[in-house]
Amino acid sequence: MRKLVLTVIGDDRAGLVARLAAVIADHDGNWERSQMAELAGKFAGIVVVAVPPSRADELAVALNALDGLLDVAAYGGSEAAPAGGSFTIDLLGNDRPGIVREVSSVLLRHGLSIRTMDTSTREAPMAGGQLFEAHIVVGVGPDGDLRAVQKDLERLTAELLVDIDVS
Repeated sequence: MRKLVLTVIGDDRAGLVARLAAVIADHDGNWERSQMAELAGKFAGIVVVAVPPSRADELAVALNALDGLLDVAAYGGSEAAPAGGSFTIDLLGNDRPGIVREVSSVLLRHGLSIRTMDTSTREAPMAGGQLFEAHIVVGVGPDGDLRAVQKDLERLTAELLVDIDVS
């Protein structure tokens, strides 16, 4: 089977996933993994599909027919699984521009890769304003120095006025 990574986006409305799933199934594709969400009135997602190599091009053409309902781009995937372990970062603090840039810069300095990242904002219950929350799963190889990463992230807590928990 050939792996394809699909990115999808469209105006949020009922039936988008059903239409996408039908096209995939009609081409003998298997929906293996996905992350999808409604964001600011748009429905967006990423889907990993396994499809017989003889049907991959045909599937890509059929996905283009969803234009107007969903914009879909198909990319060839990799069979390799990420090597090494992982750790998580949970962050909570007052929302302000630059939080993701600062945290991701620390990870980049240590040669680490973000495997998943979920972020959101919500009203602060007592103080007013917005809170920013992030849950990040970070891949780390056998040579990764978690203690050094933790130290750099702890420095950010004072600069950004956020709580960061690494586990």
